Amino acid sequence: MTKQESVSTPTENRRSKMLGPKREPSAAALKFAIDAARLFVDDKCEEVVILDVSAISHVSDYIVIGSGTSERQMRSVLKDVEDHGATCGFQVFRSSTDDRATWLLADFVDVVCHVFEPNVRAHYDLEMLWGDAPRVDWERKTERTRDRAGLRRKKSD
Repeated sequence: MTKQESVSTPTENRRSKMLGPKREPSAAALKFAIDAARLFVDDKCEEVVILDVSAISHVSDYIVIGSGTSERQMRSVLKDVEDHGATCGFQVFRSSTDDRATWLLADFVDVVCHVFEPNVRAHYDLEMLWGDAPRVDWERKTERTRDRAGLRRKKSD
C-alpha cells in the first residue's frame, strides 16, 4: 500500500453505503443559510450557528440554529426568514411551532432553521447531535458586538 492510498474504517464504509456518494451543497443554499443566520442576528437572536450537514445528511445541506429571547421575538424571526426564503426561491416545505414557542422550526429542504428558547436548546443540544458537521463562518466583517459592560466594540478579525 502506498502513502497516497487511504485506509477506510468500517464506520466510513457503512456511512458511504448508507449515504451514497458525497454530494456538494448548492451555492444558493449556502447563501440562503447565511442570509437566515444574519436575519436571526438582526432580529436579536443569540448564539447563532450554521452547521454544514451536507456530508452526513441525505435530507438537507445546512442547519441554522439560534436562541430567542421571547415568544414574540422567536415567531417574528421565523416569519422574517420564511418571507426572505419566498423572495429567494426557497419556499417553506414545513413549519413547526410548539404551543409555548420554545422550539420553532422552518424546513426549506436544503436549509432547516431552528429557533430555540435557550433552556430547550441546551436540552436538545443539536450542535452535539450534529457534532461531526463543520460550522460555517457567516458573520459580517463589519459587525459590531457588545462586551459584558454593554459597550460597543468593533469585532476583531
